[in-house]
Amino acid sequence: MITARAAATFEPVGRSVATARAFVRDTLQGWGFTDVVDDAVVLTSELVTNAVVHAGTAADVQCLRQEHAVRVEVTDRYPERDIPIQDVTRPTHSPDHEGGRGLLLCSALASRWGVEYTPAHKQVWFQLDLPQRPAGTRSAGPALPTAALPLADERVRVAVVQVDHHGTITRWNEDAAELFGHTAGQITGKSLADLAAWPQTPGTGHGIAEAFLLSRWEGSYGIRGADGRVLPVYGSHLRVRDTSGEPSTVCLLVREDERAILQNPSRNPAPTDGTERRGRNTDPFEVFIGSPAPDDLDGLLQRTVERARDMLDGDAAYLLLATDDETELEVRASTGLPSARQRFARVPVEAGTGRYGSARMPAVHEDLTAVPGAVPLLAGTGMRSIVTVPLKVEGRLTGSLGVAAEAPGRYSNEQALRLQFAADRIALAVESARLTELERLRRGSLSFLVEASDLLAGTLERDQTLALMAQMTVPTLASWCAVYTIAEQSEPELAFVLHEDEDRIDGIKALLSKVAPPSPDPTPGARIWTAPSDAAHSTALRTSLRSLGLGDAGRPAAGPGTTLVTAAAVGGETVVLPLVARNRVIGMLTLGKPSDERFRQEILELAEDLSRRAALALDNARLYSERTAIAQSLQRSLLPPGLPEIPGVEVEVVYRAAGEGNEVGGDFYDVFPIRDGCWGFAIGDVCGTGPEAAAVTGLARHALRLLAREGFSGPSVLERLNAAILDEGTRSRFLTLLYGELWPQSDGSAILKIVCAGHPLPLRLRPDGTVDAAAESQPLLGVMEDLELHEETFELDPGDVLLCVTDGVTERREGSRMLGDDGLADVLATCTGLTAGAVAARIQRAVERFASDAPSDDMAILAMRVPEQPEN
Repeated sequence: MITARAAATFEPVGRSVATARAFVRDTLQGWGFTDVVDDAVVLTSELVTNAVVHAGTAADVQCLRQEHAVRVEVTDRYPERDIPIQDVTRPTHSPDHEGGRGLLLCSALASRWGVEYTPAHKQVWFQLDLPQRPAGTRSAGPALPTAALPLADERVRVAVVQVDHHGTITRWNEDAAELFGHTAGQITGKSLADLAAWPQTPGTGHGIAEAFLLSRWEGSYGIRGADGRVLPVYGSHLRVRDTSGEPSTVCLLVREDERAILQNPSRNPAPTDGTERRGRNTDPFEVFIGSPAPDDLDGLLQRTVERARDMLDGDAAYLLLATDDETELEVRASTGLPSARQRFARVPVEAGTGRYGSARMPAVHEDLTAVPGAVPLLAGTGMRSIVTVPLKVEGRLTGSLGVAAEAPGRYSNEQALRLQFAADRIALAVESARLTELERLRRGSLSFLVEASDLLAGTLERDQTLALMAQMTVPTLASWCAVYTIAEQSEPELAFVLHEDEDRIDGIKALLSKVAPPSPDPTPGARIWTAPSDAAHSTALRTSLRSLGLGDAGRPAAGPGTTLVTAAAVGGETVVLPLVARNRVIGMLTLGKPSDERFRQEILELAEDLSRRAALALDNARLYSERTAIAQSLQRSLLPPGLPEIPGVEVEVVYRAAGEGNEVGGDFYDVFPIRDGCWGFAIGDVCGTGPEAAAVTGLARHALRLLAREGFSGPSVLERLNAAILDEGTRSRFLTLLYGELWPQSDGSAILKIVCAGHPLPLRLRPDGTVDAAAESQPLLGVMEDLELHEETFELDPGDVLLCVTDGVTERREGSRMLGDDGLADVLATCTGLTAGAVAARIQRAVERFASDAPSDDMAILAMRVPEQPEN
């Protein structure tokens, strides 16, 4: 049973992966499930990467809270492009291979996982079982029996700490001294920030100093005790002011496992003056009783703002909902405001002109005329005071609810707390209704065979095709499926097994491995195969006899329960369909039913149609995989073997080839020893991308090493390389090249000699942040026969960095904007004090973030740094 739900959509850009990781981490930690957070974040990262990077579509991530487990679903909207997958029992790739890693991790880390398809999208999900946890909730809930109540000390201590507007502790009660070991005399006058282990509850970007300035804040952090240990606490911070008007903050702190003490809201007392205010409801949990059904979004939102206005006796109210990308809030309902102007108006959440301040935390504005622009939506409406609270679904901001009045000073922290309780109660219903509304817009369907054809046409990888064949048949056509493949002049081999219950897959694999595979009969149509059910029943019978001490007396009884379950799973009818492509049987599709079940004729006819399409897709994938493996093997031979260790110099390289499946492109680099005490380095760019350009990079890299080790100077090396390129005739290509020689010195510096042949100029970063070009540009290679080049000599002092890049970095574009040489220099100026690896990584991030589209050009970054000498 699902008890809570959180969902978010992430656009198909690289930075969405990090955002999705943060969303899942914040949601699960908000639920208190820290034990499974790390596994969930790792799996989400892999699956979202497959969706937004490889499939190239937006990714919908949904976290489902169940009674004993957490389920995370990642959905993309392009079923023609599947994620990499392989049979985890027969790894066919090297450990470094990227493909299939996501589902391999699911298999290794998740309790359960699976892949589901619809006509419009593909969904990969995994489930993580939760450890036994003590009872206790984050908000008011039903009464619990005594045995289920959370454990606490015989005396529950609530530390009361008061700090002034500078964060200095002014009050420290006895419970605080008991909890943390510091006496009031020892701690008064010190900063609470010095004792706090921040950050607080993940998902809130405020530090402790910012939390003190808010009208109200709740969350988890740690307080360092007198013994030096950090005690996890749950805190409630309330902003107050004394009779003199000076602001301060009162912090109520309890142990983290006693957080329900502060989180359980109490009912607000009725007015003590004997009067009853208009529309005021003294019980915040009854505010929204009688609201419309959750799927009636407009009615639900309108009823919400009307009840909120009446609850706080306001003159107006409005409700904002987060947009799909959650970067803006959108007005969806209002009362007492000019609705024609306000409806669907948008404001940024975090930053920008007219941003909605304090959207993630409750806020009270006593007089809007004193803070112009704090709430842009109310400009010109005559409203003076306002209270706003966030709508959150398990830690994720989904909207904001505000109540305003024409008179100033109408609202306080008490009203903010009451409105927050009401917002917490309605937030899940609002989010559910919003998702239902979105789902109506996305509905559509295609026939099974049309969907299957599109999915199979969307992949050219063998293991993906095998997985798709099985996933399309289970559970739509059969309860379980096995795919056999047949290589040329080979026997059938079990390649993939799937069951609608993942827990039974291993048992079926073990059973089929003991059964001779079906014969590869090319005759079209399904034929009955009794071997699996016969073997299952026979094994179950022998196991039952052994468990009773009968038969095979010398052999131990092995799991009769498991064997009987497997027998029930495959004990029904099993059929085999040949996979025929280009007049050859390349495999067999086996479909099975559980005990006492048979296939309908309509299902078998549908499976036969599917097998014909699947056979062609599998053969295409086989041919493509063979050619891809050959191409990748040849490409890897063009890459340098590795970076050498240069005494006294840090070296780091970042290399990315443009184009799917390309490991080497037109950009190249190399760092290699020439002779004792001398190292050569090069970074170049061949005109064009892809295999043709890669062929020239291989020629250039090997020629550089050979010529340099023969003792030629830098200009001579490049002049001879120029002649070799021109000798290629019609296959030759233009080439820009930066070549240099490096001599580390005994005083900690390094001497460099550089020749820059038409390449982007190398940049030198000094410890004071100064950036300047370290060479002059000279003619590029592969154009003219007679080149006259010269080398330039300079010295790298300790702390200096030399950055060399290809034009894939400087020519990174976003519309009409380009990063350029000046932009690269600005980024490099921020890298003072960083290692060579950190410099290269920062440049790479800056290039990737400059534009949302994937890079269309090869990119190479070479960073060298002379470390500063340690002080004696």
